[in-house]
Amino acid sequence: MEMTDILTDKKTLLIVDDVELNRMILAEIFKDTYNIIDTGKGAEAIEILANNNNISAVLLDLLMPEVSGLDVLKEMKRTGRIEETPVFMITAADSEDVLMQSYELGAIDVITKPFMTQFLRCRVNSVIELYEHRNKLEKIVDKQVARLSELMRSMIEVLASVIEFRDCESGEHVKRVSYLTGMLMKEVSDTYDEYRMPESEIDKIASSACLHDIGKISTPDQILNKPGKLTKEEFEIMKQHTTNGCEILKRIPDIMDAGVYSYAYDICRHHHEKWDGKGYPDGLSGDDISIWAQVVSLVDVYDALTSERVYKKSFDKETALSMIYNGECGAFNPKILKVFETAISKAEKSHKK
Repeated sequence: MEMTDILTDKKTLLIVDDVELNRMILAEIFKDTYNIIDTGKGAEAIEILANNNNISAVLLDLLMPEVSGLDVLKEMKRTGRIEETPVFMITAADSEDVLMQSYELGAIDVITKPFMTQFLRCRVNSVIELYEHRNKLEKIVDKQVARLSELMRSMIEVLASVIEFRDCESGEHVKRVSYLTGMLMKEVSDTYDEYRMPESEIDKIASSACLHDIGKISTPDQILNKPGKLTKEEFEIMKQHTTNGCEILKRIPDIMDAGVYSYAYDICRHHHEKWDGKGYPDGLSGDDISIWAQVVSLVDVYDALTSERVYKKSFDKETALSMIYNGECGAFNPKILKVFETAISKAEKSHKK
């Protein structure tokens, strides 16, 4: 491997070709504009790319012994490097299949030998400039998305904390429910293919879980904080917090990511549905209830059992789990129950760190 003197105001080209003369010709073409790193080995090119994030483009010979240009491309695709660094395949071969493989693996262009100096220089310069603009734009967009996501999380926390002024237990309750929802959703996703989803969606579900009881804002104080058992009529009013919460959410969809709004609405309405159809407000059963609403339902019950409320003392973890598994708190999805204790244990260990 050879490297020219690195100047901070120059971009860097990586030239990979097992023929030294070709490397010399290409280096001569671009030496006035770019810093040049060159190698005659595909394996060394992979190592260079792994340890250098400042390479602006790669001029890559297709046919090389041991590790070929296609092998280098495959590795760049595997690591995601091909998305940010343009690759020009340099070859004298005219095999259509090989050239198509290069394009399919992400090569931006194929340049055949012998080189057309002016064309090659213009083509490489314009593509590098295009990639730089695109990469800068993506960074700006990513920053804006991150800012909006943070704003959305803050707004959700504000909405959830409103309940704390009505129900003194709910402030910490919604935080615990949100955290444990994320842990349990990940465990369910990792365990069951039919419930698998990306971590980004699980994060949205965990945020949405904060709003599961937002409808309690409209529940009368004498019912919300009644120390004794609710009458049948009072319980019917309490049950309305599910649908009332959805009406509140309908008025504020624009402050949320569309996905978060959808999850929050569904969780708000269905976190009291039961696996056997004996829940409310819609009497859904089985997997007619979304997996995220099922998870929040179980987490909500567990946290209620292990927390002190105006109408009850708290139960210890073992007693709460026994009540849940014995069906004293209604029916839950057996698959979720199977991984519930694992999720709780992981959540407890994470909190201790």
